[in-house]
Amino acid sequence: MNLKKRITELGLQLPPAPPPGGVYQPVRLEGQVVYVAGHGPVQMDGSLIIGRLGLNMDLAAGYEAAKWVGLAMLATLEAQLGDLDRLGRIVKTFGMVHCEPTFKDHPKVINGFSELMRDLLGEDAGVGARSAVGMNSLPGGIAVEIEAIFELAD
Repeated sequence: MNLKKRITELGLQLPPAPPPGGVYQPVRLEGQVVYVAGHGPVQMDGSLIIGRLGLNMDLAAGYEAAKWVGLAMLATLEAQLGDLDRLGRIVKTFGMVHCEPTFKDHPKVINGFSELMRDLLGEDAGVGARSAVGMNSLPGGIAVEIEAIFELAD
């Protein structure tokens, strides 16, 4: 599979890989397992999508923010691994949604990320285990933060 080609076929582009926002490694490779630190929604110009679901963002905007997180994460993986085709499958996603206490559609927001991974990696390799939770605050006021675990291709 040529993941870069698939990204282009879907009319998408990878934003710049974001620099770490603290003292951590953005990607940690342990054997065949790739742990990816939490990523925010980085757009093509490097800016972040800021907002709070249920206050100044609706579900559609949150979904798009989660999709941008996926693209930013892939940009980081490409920078760290050298080749996106080293990815085999997604194992686990942990999605955090910056939202009002009354907001209840966290899974629908994180679907922006999950559906992107499915569309890029396929129904089997692109769909893993997942959690989607609401948060009172996220760094810098970002709308969504997601961390993930991938397995390398054989």
